[in-house]
Amino acid sequence: MAGLRERKKEETRRRISEVALRLFDERGYDAVTVNEVAEAAGVAKVTLFNYFPSKECLVLDAIKDDHAAIVAGRREGQSPLDALREHYRGMARQGMGGLDVEGLLVRVRVISSSPALLAGVYQTNMGERSELAAALGEAMPGRGLVPWLLAGQVTAAITTLQEAFFHRLSTGVPLEEAQRSLGEEIELAFDLLEHGFSSIEGEKS
Repeated sequence: MAGLRERKKEETRRRISEVALRLFDERGYDAVTVNEVAEAAGVAKVTLFNYFPSKECLVLDAIKDDHAAIVAGRREGQSPLDALREHYRGMARQGMGGLDVEGLLVRVRVISSSPALLAGVYQTNMGERSELAAALGEAMPGRGLVPWLLAGQVTAAITTLQEAFFHRLSTGVPLEEAQRSLGEEIELAFDLLEHGFSSIEGEKS
């Protein structure tokens, strides 16, 4: 029974999110109310808020990534950077056959067209950076500004990788090809994070 309840909850959550994105894409984020989303999804407003605490969460909940948890949960003896590389390498290699490309592009389009959501993305990224810096600070105590500098570099690199991946999909690049390029660029990004410009042939740090 517990499994059935969880599946129903996930189905309801997914339906609300899909309906919200469709309405936001058709009419604009600011022009659609939470009441309209709830009505179109066939749920009460209070039910919607049980799944999504705010209107922004209808769009932004899916973009969060817990870098701090990856660092905190790394294997004994594994460096924080290696744990992050392993996580993103695994994401790229495990396959994205089930990825809803059209749904992803709708989400990106909705965010890109809304100043409020772009501000929300910025706040989300800053929150993730702060949490990652705290986790890095625990992993390497007494290093002053180092955890914050590393956290800023990691979050900027991940954001750039995501933007490149989204751009390829939006220009019609097949998913398998976009995924292959993402895997290669993840390795490049983490080589740069680990070794700096000296990791690029012909460059000197």
